[in-house]
Amino acid sequence: MFRTAGMRNLFMTPFCLWAGIFIFVPLFCMAWYAFTDESGFFTLENFTLAFDRPYFKALMLSVALALASTIICLILAYPLCLILTDKARDLSTIVSLLFILPLWMNSLLLTMAWQTILEKNGILNQMLRYFSLPDANLINTPTAIIIGMVYNFLPYMVLPLYVSLSKIDKRIIEAARDLGASYMQTFWKVILPLSLPGAVSGITMVFIPALTTFVISALLGGGKLLLIGNVIEQEFVAGYNWHWGAGLSMILMIFIVVNMAVTAFFDTSHEEVEEK
Repeated sequence: MFRTAGMRNLFMTPFCLWAGIFIFVPLFCMAWYAFTDESGFFTLENFTLAFDRPYFKALMLSVALALASTIICLILAYPLCLILTDKARDLSTIVSLLFILPLWMNSLLLTMAWQTILEKNGILNQMLRYFSLPDANLINTPTAIIIGMVYNFLPYMVLPLYVSLSKIDKRIIEAARDLGASYMQTFWKVILPLSLPGAVSGITMVFIPALTTFVISALLGGGKLLLIGNVIEQEFVAGYNWHWGAGLSMILMIFIVVNMAVTAFFDTSHEEVEEK
C-alpha cells in the first residue's frame, strides 16, 4: 500500500513541477501586479479602472459577444450531434473528423481566412455582385466578430455534447416515444436533461476563450471594436502598464471562476440525479 502511494507521488512530481512553474508562478505574478502600484504599495485602483467608461464598455461588449457566440454554437451543435448519434458509426466518425479538422489549424489562419471572405472586396461580396445583389458590409462589425468566434469555437461545443448524447441509452428515447411523447417533448424531457453535463462543458469551453480573445476582434473588428482582451493586450504591450493590465485580467478571472463554479454545480447535480 505504501509502496503504491510512493509510486503515485513519484509520477505526480513532474506534473506538480510543471503546474508550479507555468500555472501558479504566473498567477502569483499577475496577482502581485494587480494589487500593487508602480511603487510596489498595495492598491485597489487597478480594479476600479475596469469601471471607467471605455474599459467598462469593452468588458460589457466582450461579455455580450461571448454570450451570443456561445448561444449560437449551442443551437448549431445540438441538431448536428443528434444527427450524428442517429447515423452509422462510420459516417458519424467522418463527420466528426470534419469538425475536428479546424482544431489542427492555427486559429490565426482561420480568422484571416474569414477576413478575406468578409472584407469589402472579399469572396462574399464578389459572389453577391455576380448575382447583382447589394454588398454585405460585415467586416469591422460585431457580426463579423461573432462569425469568427462561432467558426473557431464550434468544435469545442460539438465534442463534449456529442460524447454526452452518444452515452444516452436509445431505449430511454424509444420508451418516451412509445408512451406518446412528441419529438420536442422527448427532447425537452429526456434528451436535454441527460445531455446537460455535455452542454455545460461545451458552454464553458466556448464562453471562456470567446470572452478573452483578442486576435479575432483585432482582425475582424479592424481595431474599431475593442474587446477587453484587446484592452489588456494594449496595456501590456503598447502602454507597458502591467499593473492595469493585471487588474483587468483579474476581473476576467472572476468571470472564469464563476463559469467553472456553475459547471461544477451542474455536474454535481447530474451525478446526484443519476445516483437516485
